[in-house]
Amino acid sequence: MEKTLEKGDYLLRNGETCRTDNFVVEGTLKAFYINPETGKEEILYFAIENWWATDIESFQKQKPSIYNIQAIEKTTLLQIRYDSFQKMLEQIPKLERFFRIILENYIGSLQRRIILNNVLDAEQRYLDFLENYPKIAEKVPNYLIASYLGITAEFLSRIRKKIEAS
Repeated sequence: MEKTLEKGDYLLRNGETCRTDNFVVEGTLKAFYINPETGKEEILYFAIENWWATDIESFQKQKPSIYNIQAIEKTTLLQIRYDSFQKMLEQIPKLERFFRIILENYIGSLQRRIILNNVLDAEQRYLDFLENYPKIAEKVPNYLIASYLGITAEFLSRIRKKIEAS
């Protein structure tokens, strides 16, 4: 089924169970949680056109999500419900491989992000983000990119000025 979210609409809220797997046709989403100590939004990932946006654990186990997914701009999604997804995989076994490859790529990107966050400084992480996600960098406000990188918007602004000056 198709679903349209307006800017600011939630696809999923913390505590809700993720009932659909969501393919982004057009638009941009952010997945985030609220840090209970600081009250600040911490970005987990962005999803743009031709990406999937789902809390995989909540969807697969049909249990409440620990984070939120929200539209950054008007976003059109194609959705498949959990039960339909399971039936589809049973009826079309080759799709199981397709989704396994998607998950492998996702896990690989998560592993890479963890390593880079532990090894690179903020400027190097920002440059890596620009190199690997140029379409996201064009669409997403800098304060959200800063949150994704684990730095303040002010620090990102200093990094950007330093890069532009060199």
